[in-house]
Formats: sequence, structure tokens, C-alpha cells
Amino acid sequence: MQKKVLKNAGWIVGCKVVKAILMLIVTAITARYLGKEKYGLITYASGLCAFVVPIMQLGLNSTFVHEITNRPGEDGKVVGTIIGMSMTSAIFCILGIVSFSMIATAGQQETILVCSIYSVMLFFHAMEMIQYWFQAKLMAKFSAFAMMIAYVFVSIFQILLVVFKAGVYFFAISYSLDFFLIAIILIVVFKKKSGQKLTFSFSLAKQLLSVSKFYIIANLMATVYVHTDVVMLNFMAGSAETGIYGAAWNCANMFNFVFAAIIDSMRPTIYEGKNINQQTFEKRAIELFSILFYFAFAMIVMMMLFSPLVIKIMYGADYVQAVDVLRVVVWMTVFSYVGTARSAWMLAENKHKYLWIINLIGVILNVIINYLLIPIMGAMGAAIASVATQFISNVFINFIMRPMIPCGVLMLKSLNPKHLKNIFTSLKKDKGEEINEK
Repeated sequence: MQKKVLKNAGWIVGCKVVKAILMLIVTAITARYLGKEKYGLITYASGLCAFVVPIMQLGLNSTFVHEITNRPGEDGKVVGTIIGMSMTSAIFCILGIVSFSMIATAGQQETILVCSIYSVMLFFHAMEMIQYWFQAKLMAKFSAFAMMIAYVFVSIFQILLVVFKAGVYFFAISYSLDFFLIAIILIVVFKKKSGQKLTFSFSLAKQLLSVSKFYIIANLMATVYVHTDVVMLNFMAGSAETGIYGAAWNCANMFNFVFAAIIDSMRPTIYEGKNINQQTFEKRAIELFSILFYFAFAMIVMMMLFSPLVIKIMYGADYVQAVDVLRVVVWMTVFSYVGTARSAWMLAENKHKYLWIINLIGVILNVIINYLLIPIMGAMGAAIASVATQFISNVFINFIMRPMIPCGVLMLKSLNPKHLKNIFTSLKKDKGEEINEK
């Protein structure tokens, strides 16, 4: 099983490596071309749309793999129903973004237009949720190919926008293209590989929503405390400071594709482990936490040492203020993805009903800390607020909230290096068996 998971993760990582390289190049070019003000505007629009993504997804992204695993033979109906629900929700979310922009930034025509154009990506983002079917089936190579095609195309398009000196509105449009291309390709591949048609079932939609509803508010709260800093920073300190923070944030998250690949590949095995026995389930959960912790610590050390070089290469001298911000906000990564892995544990243990409470606490803390620090410290204040909130909500709370204490215990056990050693030993054994079979 671990060998299959590793191969699946390898495809995801490979795809994300290509994306990361392209993003490094394209982001460096576009950020310098747009300048702090315009780049800050794109960052603001991105943060605003991120607020409503959990509403668009209806919590279904958190339960997709679980539903596919537990409903064999119904792939077409499950996938079709989930996409249909998400696309309908996306339309209302787009209308909400446009309305909010017209009210919150009344008179700022450029801001309203950028946010409105950028929000179209929500509709195609809803279609792209089909990628979770490929993750559930450990067939990531197909979604990886689709994503690489889309990323290359969009990167070329964005570079051409710079060459022809296009306005900020065209850059807002470009962020919808990759979701659109990925969705179209994956839908075609799904039909060929599954042999099933995408259908919509109202009765199934009701069943799916009965489980996913716990994740709507929870994921919304998580998104709010992740992106509140961007919106509050824009209102309280201006788009230039938002651009500085956006540069640091992008650098801090440049390796997040590895975390996402690990979690997406191991999530199905955790659910399967629960069906086997509690010991297997806990062992796999500990292994996931262990991999995430140690990889994150290694990345943090690297960023702490080389942040001046990273900022200089990617953004240039105009963004030198982002160096210290990067050294702080990079700590957010480890706590954020441990929280994502914890969500899989909560669903398997039927404790997802507590997630909204945890994330609500995070939202309240984030707003308070941002409100206190942004006027004094600007982007640095937002960075501190982000790290503090992620740590309290995703780690510390597991040791003071009774239903979450078992998860906290697993996190502590995962810090033991022996678990990493066991993982590598198991992989070597699988490789040896594969060689012997050949």
C-alpha cells in the first residue's frame, strides 16, 4: 500500500514541482511589471474570493474521497452530484463577491472590476473538484497531466500579457483559465476511465449535504482566519503593504504542493485503516503527522536562512520589506497543514462536528490580533496574527479540548523520529519485494 501511495504522491509532487517552477518565474515577472499597488490589488481580489470558496464547495471537498471510498459503483452519480451542487453554489458566490465589492469599495472602479472579473474563477473551480475522484482512486497521474498542461498554457498567457503591456484586468482573467482547462480535461478522462456518465441525484445531494454541512462553516472559518489578514491589511494599511505581505505569503507557500500531495495521497489509506482496525488507523495517522512536521521544519530552516535571496530573486529590491515578514509567516505552514491532516482524522473518528467550533475560535482570535497589530506593524502584524492563530487552532487546542485530546496524543507521538525511520524501512522493503518479483 505504501508503495502505491508513494507513486501516487510522486505524480502529484511532480505536477506541483512544475507548477512551482512556473509560478516562481511568472510571479517574479508579473509582480515586477504590475508593481506593489497593482499586485496588491490582485492579492486582495484573490483573498476576497478565497473567503467564499468554502461556501462554493459546500464542504464536499472534505468528504469527497470518503464518499467515493464508501459508495463503490456509484462514481458517476457521486461525482456528478457534487460538481452540480458546487457549480450552483458558485453562481451565488460570484454574485456575492460583486455585490460586496460594490458596497465595500464604492467609487473604486478598478478594484470593483478586478474583483468581479477574478471571481469568475469560482465557477470553474467548482468543476475542477473532479480531481478528488482521481485522488481517491490513486490515479493522480491523470490529474497531474491535466494540471501541467493547464499551468504551462496559463504561464505562457501571463508572460504574453507582460510582453504586450496588458492591464491588470487581463491578469484577473488569467486566473480562471487554469481551473477551466483542468476541469475540461479531467471530465473527459473520468468518462473514459470510469465508464460512467455524470448524473445528478437530488436524494444523494441531500445525503451528501447532511455530512458535508459540518464542513461548510468549519472550512469557511478556516478560510476566514487564513485570509482575513489580507482583507484587513488592504483596508487598514493600503494595497502597497498588502503587496509586501502577498510576496512573503507566496514565498512561504511555494513548497506547499508537497504537503498537499502527501495529505491527498495518504487520506484514502487513513480511511481504509479505520475500516481495518483502530491500531492501523492510528499508525497511519501518526505517520502522516510525522512526515508533515519534519518536512515543515526543514523548509522553515531553509527559509529563515535564505529569505533575502528568495525575495530578491523573485520580487526585486522594491519588496525588500518582505524578507522579515517571510521569516515570520513561514511558520504558519507547519501548523496549517497539520490542521488539514487533522480534518481527515476527525472525519474518520466522526468528530467533524467540532471543527466549526475550533475554526470559529481561530477566526475571533485572528480578527482581534490583526486589529491590534496591523495599525502598529503593518504586514508584519498580519504575519504574526496568522502564525499565532494557526498554532492555537490547529495544535494547542488539541490538548485543551476534550474530544480532540486523542489527536493531540497522536501528534506528540509523531514527533518521535522512529516513525520516519519505520516509513523509510517499509518503503525499502516494498522496493526489495518489487525487485524480487521482477
